[in-house]
Amino acid sequence: MAATLIGAHMSTSGGLGNAVRNGKAIGCTAVQVFTSSPQQWKAKPVSDEMAANFKAACIETGISEVVSHDSYLINLCAPDPDKRIQSIEGIKSEIERCAKYGIRYVVSHMGSHVGQGEEAGLAGVAESTRQVLAETPESVTICMETTAGQGTALMAKFEQLATILDKLNGNNRLAICLDTCHVFVAGYDIRTAETFLKTFEEFDRIIGFERLSVIHCNDSRKGLGSKVDRHANIGQGEIGPEAFRLLVNDKRFDSIPILIETPAENQGHEQDIALLKSYIEP
Repeated sequence: MAATLIGAHMSTSGGLGNAVRNGKAIGCTAVQVFTSSPQQWKAKPVSDEMAANFKAACIETGISEVVSHDSYLINLCAPDPDKRIQSIEGIKSEIERCAKYGIRYVVSHMGSHVGQGEEAGLAGVAESTRQVLAETPESVTICMETTAGQGTALMAKFEQLATILDKLNGNNRLAICLDTCHVFVAGYDIRTAETFLKTFEEFDRIIGFERLSVIHCNDSRKGLGSKVDRHANIGQGEIGPEAFRLLVNDKRFDSIPILIETPAENQGHEQDIALLKSYIEP
């Protein structure tokens, strides 16, 4: 089999229902959304009407896989206690919104150690995550996103993700979102069949492939190991088309949402979705 869940991060202007319907119009079979502004702590409560409209859109379009991305402000290991508490409450609120909508995955960057050091940062993320999971609905899973490793951002190494899983005793409400641009600029080569296989063998050995629940599918404007997070349209960056051909034809990804976050100008999302689908071999 080949990939069946290909989509994009869609604007929620007019509500999440519109995001799903607009996604369907450009060829999405899966969609990612923000349930609130990613640059603000304050969020509008989810009314029964908002949730009903979203669920109706999913039924109308046949799109059952919708993923949320949490706020960019969240840092679960922030050295400032007030900011850490604010981050914990922020992701808890995100999970509660997802539960009301019926969204099962929320993608999170988790945290940056901001000078504390990797070990202290990971310990802080684990402690905060334990609290979040204990105080939120069990219907929602946190997908820890691989990062570019820019600055003091954690989760650029597979070992760091594995550390959080280990510290939380393999909690089944934790999964992984792998971003192709991020892993590439973090130093994991995926440009050829050989390096693609090697990277995912390493992922499986360190984390376990069964934890992979979401893929962010982005080319990169910057080179291997640069640690600079700049997305490019599919096949137009430093990764190139081969990695994406391999991705959509690998049976291990056939039921995992593959979501583009590429530049959307000039129908970029629609073109990238069509291109990914064109790579699928009969």
